[in-house]
Amino acid sequence: MQLDLRAVIEQPGAAVPFSYRLHLPDMDFPFGRPFAQPIDASGRVKNTAGLLTLEAVLSTTLHLTCDRCVRAYTEEMALPVVLTLAETLTEETDDEILPVQGDRVDLDEALIPPLILSMETKHLCFEDCRGLCPRCGHDLNDGPCKCPREIDPRLSALQAYFVESNPPPRAVQ
Repeated sequence: MQLDLRAVIEQPGAAVPFSYRLHLPDMDFPFGRPFAQPIDASGRVKNTAGLLTLEAVLSTTLHLTCDRCVRAYTEEMALPVVLTLAETLTEETDDEILPVQGDRVDLDEALIPPLILSMETKHLCFEDCRGLCPRCGHDLNDGPCKCPREIDPRLSALQAYFVESNPPPRAVQ
């Protein structure tokens, strides 16, 4: 979406509000497509002593898959974004300043990169998700599985030690 900035470029103290929806259902991430629902973007561009600042909040419901138990779940997201806008850039590598084309700014170009960069790399349905049993695949959040307890082979010598030092009690006759 193109936002017209003519009303604020030459007028310190002025602001232009905006509100629209980003639709990104086909955006792929290694963990799936979290943006199945539209992203509500609302905010304003304000002129403070000749400096144009874009302030926005992006909110949506993310559709995710837990990295431990593979359950699908949803998570609310509200991302505040603050960017500085400039007509000319002094350094081409300055990522914190967004260039303005004429008297317009492309809001998609401004808001999609911070949205992508804010995505977590690990997703858990809840903080202490127990995951899946590595042998049978049972969801350990639903209770323990029926697999026999396996001892790490590096510790098997210790098992023999504990069995010898703690023999079962003898029956008294």
